[in-house]
Amino acid sequence: MIVPRAIEPVLGKLALQYPVVTVTGPRQSGKTTLCRRVFPKKPYVNLEAPDVRRFAVEDPRGFLAQYPAGAIFDEIQRAPELLSYMQGIVDESKRNGLFILTGSRQFEMLASVTQSLAGRTALLKLLPFSIEEMKGSFRLTSVDRLIVTGFYPRIYDQKLDPHQALGDYFETYVERDLRQVGMVRDLSLFRTFVRLCAGRIGQLLNLHSLANDVGISHTTARSWMSLLEASYIVYLLPPLHVNIGKRLMKSPKLYFYDVGLAGYLLGIRDELHAGRDPLRGSLFENLVVMEVLKYYLNRGERKPLSFYRDSAGNEVDLVIETGHGYVPVEIKAGATITDDSFKGLRHFSKVFCGKVESSGLVYGGSDVQKRTDWMIVPAFETGKLIHQIEAGK
Repeated sequence: MIVPRAIEPVLGKLALQYPVVTVTGPRQSGKTTLCRRVFPKKPYVNLEAPDVRRFAVEDPRGFLAQYPAGAIFDEIQRAPELLSYMQGIVDESKRNGLFILTGSRQFEMLASVTQSLAGRTALLKLLPFSIEEMKGSFRLTSVDRLIVTGFYPRIYDQKLDPHQALGDYFETYVERDLRQVGMVRDLSLFRTFVRLCAGRIGQLLNLHSLANDVGISHTTARSWMSLLEASYIVYLLPPLHVNIGKRLMKSPKLYFYDVGLAGYLLGIRDELHAGRDPLRGSLFENLVVMEVLKYYLNRGERKPLSFYRDSAGNEVDLVIETGHGYVPVEIKAGATITDDSFKGLRHFSKVFCGKVESSGLVYGGSDVQKRTDWMIVPAFETGKLIHQIEAGK
């Protein structure tokens, strides 16, 4: 089943404005399907194929000469040498939408792309399905089910057992990709490291503690964390940095790009287990944070997201920076809303008096409520909350 992706109009528009469009994102997030759907007439070239990659690396001019009208080059980080030669071609042709590039290792790839194609390429990130995208094609039953299945398109398209599929994903893609970079020598310790990351989901990142628990050096822990970020496995949400005369946290919070992968690493196999897991609240929070991130990325926007926490323990789970002010969003996994649910939002509004444009709360219930000061939505309506916040500016 081909599910229309929210980012499609943005990709098509940018191809009319730039000679190259680069789409990054996790493996199996749907990059290839997206690009071939939006540009059905362009030749498709998979640089994962050894013979194709060898030709591209050994004779880049001859390789690119095969595609005078441009092409889709999948996993471009496998042949970064092509990028320098593309620069000359796009400068000479002066045509927009010539090359469409995809890649799965953001730091490594973007460094090459921005160096060789600076000013010539638009950049987009495609994450796995959002709830917004899935609503029209799949039956969504519960948040606990999503914690088990995650959002990778292939699980839904092929009707795969999520535990098996996520296990295969981790073994064949994550471990292979990171070993190719050459910085993971002990797979057993690395597996332990990633599983302990899942056990710290929604918490402040403490690399010293993580390194000690795994039995590795702080330097190795920092290197492995960077690799997990580069491969779109973990997402580090930064703290809000602002001078307000209060001591604020400086460490980021640790999340996973796909909550299903985090659930798999925690050993969660079914909805009952998900609902009873001690980290269920953190997994719920992870899901909502990713829904907000996907909302903006699918519209081609790089909206600054952060969290607020001071030394007194006052916090707001997510803060959207608008350029003119802030939109704090509290996330509560419980199905019941109490007055205490708004404690963080009230504190934030006092501290940033006059700079709060709107506020919202995402919770584990099922009703949408519009109160005087806050809009309250269930997790499945996170996109609706952000849409109304954006529309209300």
